[in-house]
Amino acid sequence: MRKVPLTLAVKDYDRTKAIFSGRAPIEGCDVVPLALDAEECFHRAIKFQEFDVAELSLSSYAVTVSRGGNAYIGIPAFVSRVFRHSGIYIRTDRGINTPEDLRGRTVGVPEYQITANVWIRGMLKDDFGIGPEEIHWRRGGIEQPGRDERSPIKLPPGIDLQQVPDDKTLSGMLEKGEIDAMLSARAPSCFDRGVSNVGRLYPDFKTVEQDYFRRTGFFPIMHLIGIRKTLVEQFPWLPVNVYKAFLAAKNIALTELNDIGQLAATLPWAIDHYNETRRVMGEDFWPYGLEENLKTLEAFSRYHHEQGLSVRTVAPEELFAHSTLDLSKI
Repeated sequence: MRKVPLTLAVKDYDRTKAIFSGRAPIEGCDVVPLALDAEECFHRAIKFQEFDVAELSLSSYAVTVSRGGNAYIGIPAFVSRVFRHSGIYIRTDRGINTPEDLRGRTVGVPEYQITANVWIRGMLKDDFGIGPEEIHWRRGGIEQPGRDERSPIKLPPGIDLQQVPDDKTLSGMLEKGEIDAMLSARAPSCFDRGVSNVGRLYPDFKTVEQDYFRRTGFFPIMHLIGIRKTLVEQFPWLPVNVYKAFLAAKNIALTELNDIGQLAATLPWAIDHYNETRRVMGEDFWPYGLEENLKTLEAFSRYHHEQGLSVRTVAPEELFAHSTLDLSKI
């Protein structure tokens, strides 16, 4: 039987490497894997639908689903998850000591809609009562001028979002004090260089994020995997086969993380960190699947609609191919 040719664009995380190597094959498919950074993958998938299977921004994907224009259908393999208290960078000379001090401030964002910022704004609203309308938002590239939203957005009245000048970057503006803070999935270069008066709102972010998990149960989802809808219509078996491969690849990665004889990560105490994470978050600390992530996805859908990014509240099950929500069991 001739295999289905499949282009696969995803970052080569430890939890996806087995797909690249063939240790976790997608049955029935001849895979051409492309290791791309997330931003490039999102841009090419959302704007041009270049790939058969692609890593997608949860936020950008939810925008398209809410409008009924999604070219991809998701599977509940969440290849990127990050706690985002670490993603709030501030001028340390502006009296910003607590989240409440962000009220009335000018805050940079690379894109208003990116998933990391949806989670941060949701956290600011739920935990501190700070609404998006209480902050002046300035959009632009972190390191390169001219960045804009990858998908068009229409925000509610009262949201002050303005594009920064074409010759400026957010990192440069934060360094010069032209903005008070920025929200970003990536650390700005001014922070990495140790520029004076630039720091994190939460220097001890690990402690804060562990407390957040204990209180809420949320391990924020950033990215999922999408399959081109036209392919799924042609090959209805494809979503489950792709999902099974991602499940297998994740399990291989977790097994190798716990191998003290041959450390999978370039960290001398990786095993201790692995075991600490299990103590704090449980055995399945990086779960795939709808039911295992329902509470987290419901919170995200609420944030996304409240922030004016989705035109309606998207039910979590709408995001995924139905066949991946009911795998056979032995």
